[in-house]
Amino acid sequence: MRRAAALAALLLLTGCATGPSLENRGAVTASPGDSKSLVIGTAGFTESDLLARMYALLLDQAGYRTSLLTVANRELYEPALESGQIDVVPEYAATFADWLNAKENGADAPPAGSPDLDATLRALRRLALPRGLAVLDAGRAVDQNAFAVTAAYAREHRLKTLSDLGASGLKVRLAAGDECVQRPYCAPGLRKTYGIDVTAVDPKGVGTTQAKRAVQNGTDQLVLTTTTDATLDSFGLVLLADDKRLQNADYVVPVVNRARAGGPGVAKALGKLTAVLTTADLASLDQQVDSWRRLPEDVARAYLRDKGLLSE
Repeated sequence: MRRAAALAALLLLTGCATGPSLENRGAVTASPGDSKSLVIGTAGFTESDLLARMYALLLDQAGYRTSLLTVANRELYEPALESGQIDVVPEYAATFADWLNAKENGADAPPAGSPDLDATLRALRRLALPRGLAVLDAGRAVDQNAFAVTAAYAREHRLKTLSDLGASGLKVRLAAGDECVQRPYCAPGLRKTYGIDVTAVDPKGVGTTQAKRAVQNGTDQLVLTTTTDATLDSFGLVLLADDKRLQNADYVVPVVNRARAGGPGVAKALGKLTAVLTTADLASLDQQVDSWRRLPEDVARAYLRDKGLLSE
């Protein structure tokens, strides 16, 4: 815990820094490390916190000593991961690949992430290795952008997929963040990939209560949310399948500092979770914390016990 507290103080002092340079490029071929004292980073939102807590519980059981550190800004926690001040973080494959790619090649570089998970992981690992990072395996859990309509609207127009919505010729107002107007995976992508007639973007945020209520009451017809949004039923909403794979492969992946946590022990412990965790599981876990107000640690522990992954 002292190490995590020291890191928190360091991050406060270096908040404007860009992080370590790639001075360790020549050392990344050394044998992966296996420190028995590990700091698990969390980005501060519910899902990241739950994943970090499950990582910590599994690593504790495997004989490691862990502490949690919340660093809500990737600009801070990614350099700390490179330098070994944080050892393990839950990440999202396509988003993290694009992050590292922009850091390496500039903000205007072509994206490294794609809808293809295997291609995304290859690109991510190529970018991560020179920075002393190792990307562990991805499983079935994915948290990516998704679009929902009311169940009644879907029934009336026989909609199951975004292709169905495009083929229907219906005009739709989209409740989303204001950046959706320009993002290629949002309104422009819906028009180009699916032929959906998006007449306007209603800037109510991504998956917010306000956005979902706007679709629920008919002000808007489509809402941008995520695949792990467990509140849709309470608003009478259903997801339309992204059948042409517009969205990138944002599968959950543990990323570790190779020199400190790149050995087989960490990979084996975290691989137990990766093997069983699904998108539906993530949605349920998020719901228990956000809607049912359960403590993240209790939810994380109960899930691992239910899956037979914790012996205590």
